[in-house]
Amino acid sequence: MTAPLILIWEFRPRPGREAEFLGAYGPGGAWTALFARGEGWLGTELARDTTDPARYVTIDRWTSCDAYDTFREKFAAEHAALDVACEAFTVHERRIGAFEHSAAGPPAA
Repeated sequence: MTAPLILIWEFRPRPGREAEFLGAYGPGGAWTALFARGEGWLGTELARDTTDPARYVTIDRWTSCDAYDTFREKFAAEHAALDVACEAFTVHERRIGAFEHSAAGPPAA
């Protein structure tokens, strides 16, 4: 059985472009609309830092790494075009990491 995949990205919206950033990355935005076309997408959350209101993270959930890889292959052109379009809304974007969800706890020693 494959483990669900969690991808976390950090963003800082460009001053004056916060509304466009929220529209693209928030619920019902351009990114979720694209991800929804991929089989295995479980959802995306957008969260704002409580101590640094100019910092956001997105948390993307997929059924597996394979599902995400298949999505990236199938929608590579659309993904690249949206990424370029959204660069105008941010001054910083960084992939924090890709994580496997483990409901069973830590691996056995």
